[in-house]
Amino acid sequence: MLSGPPASFSFVLPPPGSAARVSSARAMPLVRYRKVVILGYRSVGKTSLAHQFVDGEFLECYDPTVESTYNKMLMVGKDEFHLQLVDTAGQDEYTILPPSFSIGIHGYLLVYSVTSLRRMPVVLVGNKADLSLESSHSTPCHVSSREVKTDEGKRLADSWGAVFLESSAKENQMTRGIFTKIIEEIDRVDNSYGTERSCLLM
Repeated sequence: MLSGPPASFSFVLPPPGSAARVSSARAMPLVRYRKVVILGYRSVGKTSLAHQFVDGEFLECYDPTVESTYNKMLMVGKDEFHLQLVDTAGQDEYTILPPSFSIGIHGYLLVYSVTSLRRMPVVLVGNKADLSLESSHSTPCHVSSREVKTDEGKRLADSWGAVFLESSAKENQMTRGIFTKIIEEIDRVDNSYGTERSCLLM
């Protein structure tokens, strides 16, 4: 049996509260980023919705929006989200969509006013229809991959009150018809729309 001086041990105690801080840090939810664009005609209340949600107040009238961005932290269930809202102009002179309306977008809110019959012209397009016809002579780069049936797309468009078309950019199928139809729909809505009110509601 070996004998000798007792081994020396040292204990380092954590500072008070450090264990609780570590546990709390581990329990903090991961913050997720979401970017949402608010679309709709002018004066339907897009800015009012965003302003009420972010700042908790309603503004009666305003100067027409060119583009505004709102940020708010939001808890949904146990998850925390950094929500960025892009408030669009909704005016004819600003109809060219900048990159902020299309890049990195997670979702769109389409807003209308219940006090107006004017609706947003929509043409729902099912593209790449040619791929659904290539199963008999498919190649590694062109495999039949239809997952949405034609009648499913049509039912969705009907539920929106929208026009439905299927197209193929590759085969030049309905490419002209798509853009002709949206012009016809815009003109039809504009011709049936009444006069606007003088007070602009956001």
